[in-house]
Amino acid sequence: MLLRRATCLSLLISVALATAAHAVTVGREQDITDLKLGQRVQVDDGTCPAGQVKEVRGARMTDKGVARTTACVPRYGPKSK
Repeated sequence: MLLRRATCLSLLISVALATAAHAVTVGREQDITDLKLGQRVQVDDGTCPAGQVKEVRGARMTDKGVARTTACVPRYGPKSK
């Protein structure tokens, strides 16, 4: 009984974490208002090659806030508008 509860609890936690890990897609990089440390936002502004989308990440903390890094990553799923 205890093992079953522990298994169910770990399953619920892993589903919650997987849901929170999906990146948000926006149309312009200026639409990202408050980027948090470790957060990933996909920007579909056409600057990356076909089949890829720009990903902006909150990389590290600086005196002025969160420093951003960008990279082109493969696009998964249908293109959203």
